[in-house]
Amino acid sequence: MQTQLKKAGETMDRRLEHMRKEFSEIRAGRANPAVLDKVKIDYYGAPTPVNQLAAVSVTEARTLTIQPWDASVLRQIEKAIQTSDIGINPQNDGKVIRLIFPPLTEDRRKEIVKDVQKIAEETKVQIRNVRRELIDKLKAMKKDGELTEDDLKQGEKKAQDLTDKYVKEVESVSAVKQKEILEM
Repeated sequence: MQTQLKKAGETMDRRLEHMRKEFSEIRAGRANPAVLDKVKIDYYGAPTPVNQLAAVSVTEARTLTIQPWDASVLRQIEKAIQTSDIGINPQNDGKVIRLIFPPLTEDRRKEIVKDVQKIAEETKVQIRNVRRELIDKLKAMKKDGELTEDDLKQGEKKAQDLTDKYVKEVESVSAVKQKEILEM
């Protein structure tokens, strides 16, 4: 039973980390290098992320600077950013590329908050699905004679406690992200 609980906890943890990663990729009006994580450049035949070809840094609150180690890929990085869905036009001065993040409108902030809430709700559903699968496994173990009725009840309570802990964490992380988006 402990093994099953541990596996379920690890799966819930992965769901939470995935949500955090998705949140980090949301453009919230502030310069964040994570928005470039999905942008890849064809570098000698291999799709390569921008952060492996250049130094990416936040120079001001709303400005991201990309300085490639190999100047020959500057144009490719610029084109990749333009064709990506991040919605920012790169400014190329021949040595570095600057991405200036415009301030968000109130309506856009509300849309982003809705997206954050949707992602958080999907994560909670995934966590609850892990709980359901865990309880199904525990019931199967009881049916096979591996667990007693008391062990099953205790396992169900531990599964619910674990689920509550992760759902609370999802709500907490989501609230922080929503506050960050709305206060800019």
